[in-house]
Amino acid sequence: MTARDKTLKLAAIGTLLLAGLLGSGAAGAMDTTRPEIARFIDDVSARQHVDKTWLRHLLEDAQSKQSIIDTMTKPAEKVRPWFEYRRIFVTEKRIRDGRAFYAEHRAIFDAAAAKTGVSAPVMVAILGAETSYGRSVGTYRALDALSTLAFDYPPRSAYFRGELEQFVALARDGNLDPLTVLSSYAGALGAPQFMPTNVRKLALDGDGDGVIDLYGNWADVAESVANYLQSFGWVRGEPLYAKATLADPDSEDLHSGLDLNTTAGTLRRQGVLFDETVPPATPALFVALRDADGPTFRVGFKNFWVITRYNHSLMYALAVSELAEAIGDTVAGP
Repeated sequence: MTARDKTLKLAAIGTLLLAGLLGSGAAGAMDTTRPEIARFIDDVSARQHVDKTWLRHLLEDAQSKQSIIDTMTKPAEKVRPWFEYRRIFVTEKRIRDGRAFYAEHRAIFDAAAAKTGVSAPVMVAILGAETSYGRSVGTYRALDALSTLAFDYPPRSAYFRGELEQFVALARDGNLDPLTVLSSYAGALGAPQFMPTNVRKLALDGDGDGVIDLYGNWADVAESVANYLQSFGWVRGEPLYAKATLADPDSEDLHSGLDLNTTAGTLRRQGVLFDETVPPATPALFVALRDADGPTFRVGFKNFWVITRYNHSLMYALAVSELAEAIGDTVAGP
């Protein structure tokens, strides 16, 4: 076999391997003849009243990316302990930048807070945790992220097909350019990182100009974040959490979780020691996380739980709470 023949053979093998990767959804252009994609085009074009040819061409432009799938399988909330997670999100720079951002846009966020009761520093802290106050809205095209997860990530394909459909509806309505708009690896949009469903359901036109812009219009962003948190029952003026210790460090009756299924009084009876001024009937949840030198405990209240509706993670809620506390007035309680 000549050197040229060897080169051609290797090229052919490489082509076959690449074709196999594309067929498995590892990377590359979407094949709209795949049954599940063709069915999506048929169904969504009918439900959302969009031209089928336009939708097919849109999805033909989408790229499936293995890096999106890799990141989806190992988010920081699942692979890092609290003390490492905290070092990412509650940094001196993020606090400093948050104070500067809040000072610059305080009138806007305070107005949204007065209207809804949602803490302005919490709104700002969410933007800080999500996108560094709008500076890092994502490096993936939303079309690629949503299409990859809709068709090449079986564990959550049903959910992401729903989000891709809502993205198509946003494009249909002229609210974004589907070929250029950037998102997170999961398809979250704008400074507050709303998924497309929540953009359509909860985003608001804060300044009344007839356009909802979550990428740079801070009135729209503030009203939208406040509306999101309010929709889950934010309680005006209530603290987020209290630091706690255990009367019996070896207690086996306490379970940390996202459910707001106990009360301050019940936790005290179970040996959780925290701020005595919180009324016994106050809904609560117990938080146990791993710090650098051992376990650390908090008692979260309704508003802390509401933050977990933004991102279903106790570490996220605590990071946002601590960041908010550092940015603005004390919002977390003793």
